[in-house]
Amino acid sequence: MQAVHDGTRWMLRLDEGQDLFDTLSAFAERENVRAAAVVFGIGMFRRATFGYWDGRQYQPHELTVPHEVVALHGTIARAEGGPSVHLHGAVAGPDHRLVGGHLMRATVGILQEVLIDTFPGRAFGRPMVESIGLKMLDLEPPDERETPVSPFR
Repeated sequence: MQAVHDGTRWMLRLDEGQDLFDTLSAFAERENVRAAAVVFGIGMFRRATFGYWDGRQYQPHELTVPHEVVALHGTIARAEGGPSVHLHGAVAGPDHRLVGGHLMRATVGILQEVLIDTFPGRAFGRPMVESIGLKMLDLEPPDERETPVSPFR
């Protein structure tokens, strides 16, 4: 992976065979990214699994043929145990049909270009909301409200 930044923005290039979630999590851990938006991503997935939330659980749909990534976006937050990467996307297969939804896993095929915009001095949370059974983004988690992080240290 290559990574460059300009202020709060990071441009990443992931390479063939890299696990998308592992690589983005390692990046967030290494750069201490605690709050970010995955603005866009393009490239190719060798394999990917998308999920559709049916109101109780995700219904997975695995793609085992390479697909072009035409849209990728999401968030990076902090959760117990480290970074929490939540992504949605759309891909086009050899028949030019789109498939998309909640991205559950993906392996990069050839390359993946990703723009990430960080929010220094902030930490997003991702607590479980039991009433709906999903982890939801919290822009001001309790820990951060009590002890704000200064962007100047």
